[in-house]
Amino acid sequence: MFARLALLFVAVPLLELALLVQVGRAVGLGPTLLLVLATGIGGAALARREGLRTLAAVQRELAAGRMPAASLLDGAAILFGGALLLTPGILTDLVGFALLLPPTRRWFAARLTRWFGRELAAGRVRWSVVSSPMTPGGGANDEDPHHMRGDSPPRGMDPRHEIIGE
Repeated sequence: MFARLALLFVAVPLLELALLVQVGRAVGLGPTLLLVLATGIGGAALARREGLRTLAAVQRELAAGRMPAASLLDGAAILFGGALLLTPGILTDLVGFALLLPPTRRWFAARLTRWFGRELAAGRVRWSVVSSPMTPGGGANDEDPHHMRGDSPPRGMDPRHEIIGE
């Protein structure tokens, strides 16, 4: 885990800095700064448009009584992509734009869903039942031995849950 965080917070910014310096040498300081500014502004506009579209999809699915899982995953990808576009850099801009475009966003979501399914099947994440006054049966369920242990949810219980990484 530490190696991944080091890569994320040290190696990626250093690589971005090196790329920006190379682009600056090739085209000059002004065009490089305009490129960074344009990707930030364009990315924010695209993130807003896609975010509003996704919010409308979530509302439609909720109104139809369906869980908007795919739309919520889209929303998370849009949020992450927008954040990447606001950071100066070339690689982060490419990934950010990819997360804002529906076809590549669906590709990323499919890969993430498959990865998460494998992690869950391998037991590297736990399932924990979280009940609330809004779930059938309501409130804390002291009589249920599975409630606090993180076992599979009891048969027939509403599948509202949280996943806790180990």
